[in-house]
Amino acid sequence: MKEFDKLIEIMAKLREPENGCPWDRKQTHTSLVPNFIEELYEVIEAIENENFEHLSEELGDLLLHIVFQSRLAEEENHFKINDVLDKINQKLINRHPHVFGNAVVKDSIDVKMNWERIKQQEKKHVRESVIDGVPKGMPALIIAHRVQEKAASVGFDWKDIEPVFEKMKEEFQEFEEAFKKQDVENIEEELGDILFTMVNLTRKLNIDGESALKKSTKKFEKRFKKIEQYHRDRKENIYDSSLEKLDEIWNQVKKD
Repeated sequence: MKEFDKLIEIMAKLREPENGCPWDRKQTHTSLVPNFIEELYEVIEAIENENFEHLSEELGDLLLHIVFQSRLAEEENHFKINDVLDKINQKLINRHPHVFGNAVVKDSIDVKMNWERIKQQEKKHVRESVIDGVPKGMPALIIAHRVQEKAASVGFDWKDIEPVFEKMKEEFQEFEEAFKKQDVENIEEELGDILFTMVNLTRKLNIDGESALKKSTKKFEKRFKKIEQYHRDRKENIYDSSLEKLDEIWNQVKKD
């Protein structure tokens, strides 16, 4: 594709020792990481906002980083961009035997389980456990979700959602007992167990927990800002309001 080839050429030009860009020339794999992460989150934000014009632009910025990292690797004689493309092409073929082979699957759940099994087979020389390979720098909700998915690939998962509800009740009861005893260490542990079970619930419902929490946070922000506006309109200081009054305004905002 000529547009992709042009991007490769532009990147090579930017990295030229004499006539390239001073900023681009000084970058390393590590120095680009913060920008890489920022671009990824901007892509996610564009998706969440359903802003497809913005998404088109941000995907380009993300692609730039992939090409940039590949260019650095080529200069260091590690690999080239074609190696990156070859590997992902082969991976997609290998992990979709129901499309490119003779395997049979019932639904998307079967597809995900097959993917994890094939992945584990491919990585068996570098990963001892099925649940290895989850980047620890990701948000905790995503880590929990991926660990649970990987465990489910060997059948360690409830078939129905009802046991998850029962597990939730159990974890809340254990938390309540720890709270009554003011066992600080166990309070933290039991809260973690509640959150982990909540992730399991979102996974069973095919809901992204990270997105769900973001939506609830945005909803809270919107309502709280209306409480602040209520006080500004009346030239009142929100810091002087009682909890009862704030709660009353909150309920009215929620009702509206």
